Amino acid sequence: MTIRIGPVLLCTSLIFCLMSACTMRELSPVSIIPKPESLVQGNGQIRLTDRYSIYLSDPDLLSANAVFLAGRIKKAAGFDLEIGSRETRRSIRLEIDPSIQDSLGSEGYSLTVSGQTVTIKGSSTAGIFYGIQTLFQLLPPAIYSEKPVTGTAWSIPRVTISDAPRFAWRGFLLDVSRHFFPVSYVREVLDHMAIHKLNRLHLHLTDDQGWRVEIRKYPKLTEVGAWRVNREDRHWNDREAQKPGEIADYGGFYSQDEIRELVKYASDRCITIVPEIEMPAHATGALASYPEFSCREEPLYVLPGGIWPCDNIFCAGKDKTFTFLEDVLREVMELFPSEYIHIGGDEADKTQWTLCPACQKRIRTEGLQDEKELQSYFIRRMERFLNDNGRKLIGWDEILEGGLAPNAAVMSWRGVQGGIESARSGHKVVMTPTSHCYIDYYQGAPEMEPIAIGGYVPLEKVYSFEPVPEALNQEEARLILGAQANLWTEYVATSEHADYMAYPRLAAMSEVCWTPASLKDYTDFTTRLARHLERYSFLEINFAKSFANVSVTTKRNPETGQFEITLDTKFPGASIHYTTDGSEPEVKSNLYTVPFVIDRTTTIKAAAYADKNKISNTSVKTLLVHLASGKPVTYVNPYADSYTGGGHEALVDGIRGSINYADGSWQGFNGLDLITVIDLGTVQSIRKITLGALQAIGSWIFFPTEVLFFYSPDIQSFSLLGKSVNTISTNDPERRIQDLLLSFDPVQARYVRIEAKNLGICPAGHSGAGNPCWLFADEIIVE
Repeated sequence: MTIRIGPVLLCTSLIFCLMSACTMRELSPVSIIPKPESLVQGNGQIRLTDRYSIYLSDPDLLSANAVFLAGRIKKAAGFDLEIGSRETRRSIRLEIDPSIQDSLGSEGYSLTVSGQTVTIKGSSTAGIFYGIQTLFQLLPPAIYSEKPVTGTAWSIPRVTISDAPRFAWRGFLLDVSRHFFPVSYVREVLDHMAIHKLNRLHLHLTDDQGWRVEIRKYPKLTEVGAWRVNREDRHWNDREAQKPGEIADYGGFYSQDEIRELVKYASDRCITIVPEIEMPAHATGALASYPEFSCREEPLYVLPGGIWPCDNIFCAGKDKTFTFLEDVLREVMELFPSEYIHIGGDEADKTQWTLCPACQKRIRTEGLQDEKELQSYFIRRMERFLNDNGRKLIGWDEILEGGLAPNAAVMSWRGVQGGIESARSGHKVVMTPTSHCYIDYYQGAPEMEPIAIGGYVPLEKVYSFEPVPEALNQEEARLILGAQANLWTEYVATSEHADYMAYPRLAAMSEVCWTPASLKDYTDFTTRLARHLERYSFLEINFAKSFANVSVTTKRNPETGQFEITLDTKFPGASIHYTTDGSEPEVKSNLYTVPFVIDRTTTIKAAAYADKNKISNTSVKTLLVHLASGKPVTYVNPYADSYTGGGHEALVDGIRGSINYADGSWQGFNGLDLITVIDLGTVQSIRKITLGALQAIGSWIFFPTEVLFFYSPDIQSFSLLGKSVNTISTNDPERRIQDLLLSFDPVQARYVRIEAKNLGICPAGHSGAGNPCWLFADEIIVE
């Protein structure tokens, strides 16, 4: 179908209204996310007042929808609407229409605003519910206020909408194991999912760092497994294991009554909660509670952070392990009525299985080839149990290893190939690759963002995702259930941070899952997003502005020695204003039009503006201009392919790496010393040399033990200037940047040699003990 939308103001005007106290009449009245399948805008609008009523074609079926609708209007507008089956001239009509099933399916709806009437039709209460969500987005954004907003004209444009979702599975994963989120926040998540017409909340309930659901037959799962020692003052990968005598007091869990409440709350919003109980790995929370179900049966502590590798795993050789897991799943199925139960199945380190007599006996007895087939046996056995109880198994794409269970569905996360393989073998698939769907990844320049696990998935990347791979034929494509965004919470400890990571990327995912691919357009989406962000403000969502942030890139002219600066924003229609004196940019600051040059150390600050209003964070980039800037660099030892810093000139490009080592500026040396020579071009006087280095011990990155500095006027021989010795402990858990420098009486030099000594191997007691450690360096400054 084609879509016709009436006049929509430029995104600059929309953002102006977002950021200023303009009236709703200055905004385009039609701005819906996810974009409807068909929308025709008519002339004029109607005004919702307390004279309206809500008409129900079937009060028994539709009363809950009506109460939901009236409740939101009561909160925001302050007036009550009568609910009943008596027709009036001014009404919002909710009508069950079975004929819609054929054209729009069970979740589709039609919405018509004509005369003084709003009519929402659906073949089911779900369709009516989604029509109500669209009606809210036709009203002013203040409809999402939790208290009456005075002076608002509750106008609704005259439209005709016909709409239905593209996919049945429109998902969001919230990891509540790595960090526990209270029931109150999960309810907020469900409310916000409903606004975006998302319908699957995948709750990651168990992992190495915590067990979050009450299982009455096994009380230690929450008495022990839900708690870990508090290491919240340290980065996730910088935390050491719990020591004997330490108190485990960080965590929490959901009681069975709380789960039932959440399931009901979700159901009222047409959302199914899909529970995930991890197996056979990611099981430390369970095995710390009941070590008898492990291979070694040794006492364990719940992990306080990303201690990796972790080989804790359920023993596949003991029948009592399966009895335990079946008992757990019985209670889980009683709590969660979802069709699918997620059993994880990912990242299973099988080391213990190779050493376990019971597991090796199982391999022989069952005629299995190896530990991969043992995992397949494990998954198939759990699937039979779920199938026997009327449920279906879904797991991460590792469950393909050794052969897929007969009726299992797959979540394809390590790219799309697992999804392709599964669909070709007749299995249903939810597409959720890291490349587009992992919203725990950075969404902007790391130095401007709260810390994340790594990676880079900006808003535009999420929006560009196509869940159906081109490699599938039409029949195979039907097995793609939909897509899902995943918020893993290793680095996300608060609801504010969770909101920041999720929004507005979940708005993009909602359109990926709901809107026909032919109607998707990123520029159009950002125009509607401007209006949508005002709704977020009323909802008190701590959304990210990263999508509009200004990127600052540099290119050195080798002839002049000057740096050319290019500024850019991905937000269509926005202007960029910048400063070079360290002050905050304003609308009256320099307007960026073309690249400009600098020839001295300068701090550039830039921000995106729309109609004179700031819509981004402030980008800050300090460019260092010194004697070695842009000069040729040679290396004795190669830097790692995975951490190049941008190439050979990274150490003298004028841009320093940030505390977030994923920012692309750092050069990494794995187990090797950094030995480099810089050609200054001519003999000149130098008096100081600085090497910037990073330490993040949880990621196996350590400061160099010492740095030696040499100089030469002719490269024939080098003289030692001196050295700088690291004094920061290799046990220091904080991520730090340190300048290892040397000042000296001026010497005449053309060549500078720097030797930074790698610690070599990770020290005893470290999670990587005995393995090569990293040395990270960025910017060698010669003055």
